[in-house]
Amino acid sequence: MPKTKKSATLTKEEYKNIETKLLAEMAHLKNELGKIATKNPKVKDDYNANFEDIGTDESESVTEVEQYSLGLSLEVTLEKALRDVEKALVSLKKGNYGLCKYCKQPIDKDRLLARPTSTSCITCKTKLKSL
Repeated sequence: MPKTKKSATLTKEEYKNIETKLLAEMAHLKNELGKIATKNPKVKDDYNANFEDIGTDESESVTEVEQYSLGLSLEVTLEKALRDVEKALVSLKKGNYGLCKYCKQPIDKDRLLARPTSTSCITCKTKLKSL
């Protein structure tokens, strides 16, 4: 994978492993989204939670709304995770993967290997959480 002067100090093999993990995670997220939502053909990587029509009884309507609400919440979470994975893959291709988006310094190698979608170093993340 390409590296800039300040990119994370990962070996080519580690970059490849991270890319493989990210691609597998992307496939998994798309599969999970497909189970609870329908892909919006007009917008890239946008899904619409499915609304299952169970029946007309009041209790069935309550169940429908409850299931839809849960599906919608899960859809939003999965879509965000998918966007994070896609951003990491783009960053890998551009050669600026592993740089903190706040301080522009390399993110710790162990952090990237554990969480390939990380966009901030531990120091900046800790500062942000304490605000």
